[in-house]
Amino acid sequence: MSFITRGFSGRGRDHDPNLPPGQTLVEDWPVLSAGPTPDVATEDWSFEVRTEQGTTRWNWDEMHALGVEDITVDIHCVTHWSRLGMDWRGVSLDTIFEHVETSHDFVMAHSYGGYTTNVPLDDLLDGKAWVAFEADGEPLDPEHGGPARLLVPHLYFWKSAKWVRGLVTMPDDDPGFWEQNGYHLHGDPWLEERYW
Repeated sequence: MSFITRGFSGRGRDHDPNLPPGQTLVEDWPVLSAGPTPDVATEDWSFEVRTEQGTTRWNWDEMHALGVEDITVDIHCVTHWSRLGMDWRGVSLDTIFEHVETSHDFVMAHSYGGYTTNVPLDDLLDGKAWVAFEADGEPLDPEHGGPARLLVPHLYFWKSAKWVRGLVTMPDDDPGFWEQNGYHLHGDPWLEERYW
């Protein structure tokens, strides 16, 4: 005689080898944000990188003129959902950092609306990160970070800052918004670096 009815124990784990431990595959794209959604028109958008050498800034058209790439990657949220094989379009951080110089090893990403997140520079270069403008063949909706967001797909998705407006290089690793509130400084989903 069974004492547990079907459905009582909840949904089982997905066992796709492309899913990091503790993740569940989703087909939709959940919206998770802390605070109101900024409304930034593309004609008002700009992106800057500030280093110890100075500040380099691009507007919307100048950023696109650097060279837009099509990217297909998996994304993984710290809240346990993942999407696989998602299509994106954006400018590589490799291309952006061809125009700036720094001896610093870390950056703080800054967003319209005040959000921040820290990332080691090594996690942004060598084909690992982009400033993304489109997802699934469409311009990014504001609730998903449009008009542009950082895309760092090998780290938990809170590192892919929505509404990104710039990067500030740092000699040492300092915590951003969620990192000050208990999230891991690095955020590798394959190591389950979720929290301190």
